[in-house]
Amino acid sequence: MPGHKHHSRLVPILCLGVIAVLPAGCTARHPAAAAPPAAASHAEHQAAAATATVPTSAPDRALRLQALLGQHSILAANFMRGRIRGDDDFAQAADAALSKNTADMRQLIGELFGSAAANQFQPKWQEHVVELFEFAKGVADQDKEAQAEARNELIKYEQDLAAFFVGASHGRLTTAAANTAMRMHVDHLLMQADTYAAKDYAKSDQLYRESYDHTYDLGATISAALLPPKQAAELRTPMWRLRSALGKLLAEHVVVVEDATRAAVTNAPDFAAAGQLVNANTRDLAAAMDTLFGAAAAKDFQSLWANHVDALVTYAGATAAHDSARQDQARADLSTFEARMATFLEGATGKRLTVSTLADALKAHDQALLKHADAYAAKDYTSAHDIAYQTYEHMSELAGALANAFGSTVAARLPAGAPQTGIGGMADVVEHR
Repeated sequence: MPGHKHHSRLVPILCLGVIAVLPAGCTARHPAAAAPPAAASHAEHQAAAATATVPTSAPDRALRLQALLGQHSILAANFMRGRIRGDDDFAQAADAALSKNTADMRQLIGELFGSAAANQFQPKWQEHVVELFEFAKGVADQDKEAQAEARNELIKYEQDLAAFFVGASHGRLTTAAANTAMRMHVDHLLMQADTYAAKDYAKSDQLYRESYDHTYDLGATISAALLPPKQAAELRTPMWRLRSALGKLLAEHVVVVEDATRAAVTNAPDFAAAGQLVNANTRDLAAAMDTLFGAAAAKDFQSLWANHVDALVTYAGATAAHDSARQDQARADLSTFEARMATFLEGATGKRLTVSTLADALKAHDQALLKHADAYAAKDYTSAHDIAYQTYEHMSELAGALANAFGSTVAARLPAGAPQTGIGGMADVVEHR
């Protein structure tokens, strides 16, 4: 990645996440949680300008649950890291986003399982979030007693949450399985915080990604256990699994690119580790592309997407350096990329998505990422988190649109193991073109 001190060149192959904003009607927005007055006002303004799309079927809501759980793990980790760095303004904005995520999850639990279940879930989940904060505070203050107390409280709340899911499943989810899943979620977050504080950024980011993977997948496990058997069976169909796999990878793509640009804007010591997360996500995207469309398509994506990532990070570095000429060049490079990628994706979808639609969507996606970099550089963390939240939310809608455009024949090529089990043959070459 040129334009930033210490940047090693990252060459991801694939971005299916280039279409983060589809035509009007595909934007998902949900009511915001309570936040400090300034953050609430900004969120309300954003919500008033957005078009709401609410999942209507149980399988759609299961996809939404996956996305919200994965997002929770990212927001919680970011919140904890901000507290450990002593970056209180960032931590406050991350906390507001985390509160919104909790409110969205409560609403979804109510839609899936009724208001009584939602009312049981919310206080347990909120206390779980509070204790994550207390643990991070203990790490920042080097207070071992506070860390131990928070850890003990988290064990209690994870058992309460596991019991809630077991009860809601009517015996389809075992207590042992639920306890193990919740314990793993908490352990991932605590260990990533410990290693981040120790400045072992590579290990911390590995745990950051494992936490997202595990928690996102947990949404499918919970949905399959809690939904009635007939509805749960739909989660095993090829099209649902394709939407789920694409949604997971696309949402993670947005997260890791934003994390890398944040590090670039601030010249942070964790930039190299953040860059490796981009590569790791890309390896899985490349493997999926290879499986779905073959190695030639994956190689074409590789060339296009390498230029895209370079332009985004060049822009972030130029923003930090107040170099308007390099910013303009990065924008021009993105414009070239958008036209070429739109043409490529039109072919990949058999013209079920057109060049004009794709080019507009690509431009909107890139503009969102540039605005995120601008807001972060200006230390407007509320706006940065709002942009990040919205961009993440678009991914489920995008995954559905892409899955439909790819079609059932392509969906049937996706093995049950998904990318992490080696579904494609490109994973060993993503860093070379």
